Amino acid sequence: MLADTSETVAQSGDTYPGATLISVQDYKYDGRLIEVSQNGTVNWEFDPPNSRVFDAEYLENGNVLVAVATKTAPENCPPDQLNQVEDECVHNRVLELDGDALQHNETQIVWRYTWYDEFVQHHEVHDVDRLDSGETAIIDMGNNRAFTVAQNGSITWNWNGTKRLGEGSEFDQQYGSPERQGPESDWTHMNDIDQLPNGNFQLSIRNFDVIVEVNPETNRIVDVIGQPGNHSFLYEQHNPHRLTEWGTVLVADSENDRVVEYDLESGTAVWTYGGDDILQWPRDADRLPNGNTLIADSLHNRVIEVNAAGEIVWEYSGVQLPYAVDRKGVPEERGETVPGWQLEGRTENANAAVGFVRQVEGWASYVFPVWMKLPELLSLVGIGVTTVALVVDFTWPLVSRRLQSDED
Repeated sequence: MLADTSETVAQSGDTYPGATLISVQDYKYDGRLIEVSQNGTVNWEFDPPNSRVFDAEYLENGNVLVAVATKTAPENCPPDQLNQVEDECVHNRVLELDGDALQHNETQIVWRYTWYDEFVQHHEVHDVDRLDSGETAIIDMGNNRAFTVAQNGSITWNWNGTKRLGEGSEFDQQYGSPERQGPESDWTHMNDIDQLPNGNFQLSIRNFDVIVEVNPETNRIVDVIGQPGNHSFLYEQHNPHRLTEWGTVLVADSENDRVVEYDLESGTAVWTYGGDDILQWPRDADRLPNGNTLIADSLHNRVIEVNAAGEIVWEYSGVQLPYAVDRKGVPEERGETVPGWQLEGRTENANAAVGFVRQVEGWASYVFPVWMKLPELLSLVGIGVTTVALVVDFTWPLVSRRLQSDED
């Protein structure tokens, strides 16, 4: 399959070599996973029906690990899952896809771990990570838990977010936890898991605006980055990456429309790129070995690569709502990196009115077709207002006469 490079890719300057793996959540349920070459050609595509595709990564064996949430008919959902609602179900799947088959645009699943959930929204599997041990680390957002599974499917570690973050927990006593609205609410929105070199797990707790480090031996939280409600530091972040050799963490600070790199010891920002005149709800950022940064600019429906001077040197816009990005040949963790203090940051914000318009256009894509921008949305609102006015104009005389008759 070939992409229309005249519309989907732009390149200027030095990029880091290699294909780019892009997972596409999509606004509805037409998500997919693609590998794109530097010139914009789609090398292969994994396109599961009725699905949203979240995190994906290249494995050392040449295969690809991917998180897929498939909207499923309720009759295909286990009855014990239908406790709150009866008209929806999601099949969460962690799949290892054969890399050789993908190169021929074929799908061959060589390993899987799956479960069902009755809530489609905010109960999807968002992140998976293959560990050096061969186990797979998984985030189960709907049940507020992180866990690992062996190749035979047995659970080897489990972390209960409700217990460790909820009322009365050590975390709650020290930092304060957002109120939990109910067992099926989108409370934590845990969206990322990585194993650090010391064996601990780093978890992104999006709705708490924090990143926590958990000791798997004790399940205690041993470090916290951010603070619940402190939106100037982190605001509903995604996909934090530790740059271990430099003692920093690179984060897609989504609601702040930026990518930021923090020094872990001082808590100061050493590099910032974004602002709502550049990015809109970024959800992944990877530092490449040459100092470039690869970013999923979600509500701009594009993936960009930014060089050390803060300039866009590669842009792919052939996607709708990208979630995660990886450059082939670059390790997920512990690879060669360049620290933010050696790079030039860039921050540009639009005025309040323009920023608001862009935000409305971006989030409206969840409800309306992606091509609908502000003029089309205003036209739609105008049609709705006119229709209501016509209905009122037509029915009010009838209602008025009926009221008058009742009074007589």
